[in-house]
Amino acid sequence: MPHRDFIPRSYLYLRNGYTSSAFLSDVIAGTTVGIVALPLAMALAIASGLTPERGLITAIVAGFLISALGGSRVQIGGPTGAFVVIVSGIVARRGYDGLVAATFIAGIILLVLGLARLGKMIKYIPHPVTTGFTSGIAVVIFSTQVRDFLGLGIPAPPADFIDKWAAYLGGLATLSWHTAVLGVISLATLIYFRRLDPRIPGALIVVVFSSIAVWALGLPVETIGSRFGQIPTSFPPPHFPELSMPLLKELLPDALTIALLAGIESLLSAVVADGMTGDKHNSNTELVAQGVANIASVVCGGIPATGAIARTATNIKTGAKTPLAGMIHALVLLLFMLLLAPLAAYIPLTTLAAILFIVAWNMSEVDRFRYLLRAPRGDVAVLLSTFLLTILVDLTLAVEVGIVMAALLFMKRMSDVTDAIVEHKVLTDDEGEDDIDTERLPSIPEGVEVYEVNGPFFFGVADRFKDMLHRVEKNPRSFVLRLRKVPVVDATALHALREFALKCEREKAQLILCEVQPAVIKAMQAIGLLDTIRPDSIEESLEKALERFRM
Repeated sequence: MPHRDFIPRSYLYLRNGYTSSAFLSDVIAGTTVGIVALPLAMALAIASGLTPERGLITAIVAGFLISALGGSRVQIGGPTGAFVVIVSGIVARRGYDGLVAATFIAGIILLVLGLARLGKMIKYIPHPVTTGFTSGIAVVIFSTQVRDFLGLGIPAPPADFIDKWAAYLGGLATLSWHTAVLGVISLATLIYFRRLDPRIPGALIVVVFSSIAVWALGLPVETIGSRFGQIPTSFPPPHFPELSMPLLKELLPDALTIALLAGIESLLSAVVADGMTGDKHNSNTELVAQGVANIASVVCGGIPATGAIARTATNIKTGAKTPLAGMIHALVLLLFMLLLAPLAAYIPLTTLAAILFIVAWNMSEVDRFRYLLRAPRGDVAVLLSTFLLTILVDLTLAVEVGIVMAALLFMKRMSDVTDAIVEHKVLTDDEGEDDIDTERLPSIPEGVEVYEVNGPFFFGVADRFKDMLHRVEKNPRSFVLRLRKVPVVDATALHALREFALKCEREKAQLILCEVQPAVIKAMQAIGLLDTIRPDSIEESLEKALERFRM
């Protein structure tokens, strides 16, 4: 495969000339996005059941590599809300080491997908599936933050959604009014800045002023320092997971979910960025970068990462010109960790919870969810199943069930739109009858049956094909099978064709195929079907096929 297919966009821009004005724009954009990402990175790590520095490390390491190696000009990478549910679940079951191993495997999967040029395939995950699990994740994120937002004096609530809310309701008497009021003020301020101008770093402003208020007034609210202690000012030593075959089998479902989420979110973010800039990303290069970034993130002590749509949009709106803006955003976060991390101890958890409420609302896609509820019933079933399974059971299971249901729905629809066998009833031009396309057919000789497969010929249609032919009451001396409207064919359909050809051979009936598209002939040749159906039994038109029976 040509290496030029995987050249990072950062290299292309530097090679083609990088101006001082572009550098200034990138510095402004990268600094702004770094300020926006700072509280989000810590809040998302806390919501995932980990310490805040894990989020900072992820935004620094993965954010730098996604911009440096990726296929998008302005993509910003880092921890996102999409991973909160899956990360917290893995950490609860297998600890941080289990998360490292699962993410390491997911990074390898993303590398393979990118190098195999499967980037475009990931974008075809149906909208009911992606909307279902992202909306479900939003509900779960919201529910995990209620205790910190209200300052409930209860132990860590259960993981189960219903039990969690039962614990909240039972602990309302322990509510801290100082915490709740500060949380409401923080949330109201975030909403105000969001409506005033989304480019304003409202999250950082709220974090700074709420921290000053807690310190100056001595408010009795829980902070990062009171729960987690001081944030380290350096990275932990690199740590590679010890992988074994039993562990690989155990973690593979989680790793596949991480890889799928990282791929979908990053490519979706890149598509959004393309729409805002008029650029065109390279999806395969982007997946390779996501794979490298996720491996490096957990080796350095971080968590899974992907493209962040909101931060990418902020990067564009503040004037980013090249991938260097994303790299600068990571360096801004690194400087904070090295120089100012001790100040994060004063950040109140209720303010971070308010920030995550906004994240959850952005992820919920309420308008799209309502829109899809008016879709055909099959799509609604996929949407609601994925949504409810994400909330009530497990994200991994929700994604698996959603994709399987969507695949089954697709097969049913393809089967519905394909007429497995259309018998041409027109016998002569003089009768004045037309076939399904009102096409004038030539006269069909006596004893010849003409059938047509109308649409994609795949395993969902193969049984109907065989059943229809088995129901032929008389035994014609010849069959003509017209395949002009078959763009694709799969192995099951090819097997059905082979069985039909062998049946014709046993019954001394001649079989002619006509108007076969090149892709179908290529598939027949690759599987060896042309050894059974000889090339001289294939005609380029129906007229020529019928002419053979008039001789």
